[in-house]
Amino acid sequence: MIEIAGVSKVFDNGTVALEGISATIAAGEFLALLGPSGCGKSTLLRLLAGLETPTAGAITWAQGRPKAGEIGFVFQDATLLPWASALENVALPLKLLGRPRAPAREAAAAALAQVGLSEFLTAKPAALSGGMKMRVSIARALVAKPKILLMDEPFAALDEFTRQSLQEDLRNLWRRTGLTVVFVTHSTYEAAFLASRVLVMSPRPGKIAADFASTVTGEADRRDAPSYTAFVAEMSRRLRGVMPAREVLA
Repeated sequence: MIEIAGVSKVFDNGTVALEGISATIAAGEFLALLGPSGCGKSTLLRLLAGLETPTAGAITWAQGRPKAGEIGFVFQDATLLPWASALENVALPLKLLGRPRAPAREAAAAALAQVGLSEFLTAKPAALSGGMKMRVSIARALVAKPKILLMDEPFAALDEFTRQSLQEDLRNLWRRTGLTVVFVTHSTYEAAFLASRVLVMSPRPGKIAADFASTVTGEADRRDAPSYTAFVAEMSRRLRGVMPAREVLA
């Protein structure tokens, strides 16, 4: 679906965020970008979204760059309009695309049903929990039926119970729809649970240090599977190998 060829990104202040990134993203896969804070994971995601331009290299889409609405983006914060209802927040991308009001609201209601919020169409963000706000944000990213869903650590600020619940919902959504997902995380546990493939990135300037196909087997009680624990350990070993040596305090 996407070929990333020798991509580097240097910001105006001289910061080298990414250096020589090459990878492919297959249609229908769930790809996790895993690495320490500041390694360029979010920068790579923004390059895929077209929000940034590579300094060197190229990102090529097999069927041409998606049009407006064909890339869904979920940020770390829900970024909802506080004065608008859940339905209105989700319908916003369709409104910006010039879609008629009635079909847009119908599509928004369907997207909210997809994330389990059919009973909260009229609720405003202040009346929603953190997890529910993130569900609205995901529904908004899905409403235009994108070709690819880009997610930038969307569950990082949530409590563990809510985070695990949303991880399960997201994985079920991906398996049900076959959507292509690229998911940024710094958690080996999250990457192992969600992804069909994991790219491990080194500290800045970000490079691809490892490319793992998931070895986790089975879906029921996935977190309890020995293969899940083994996959987490394998990625953790590789992450430790790319981290710079730290001085020990006397």
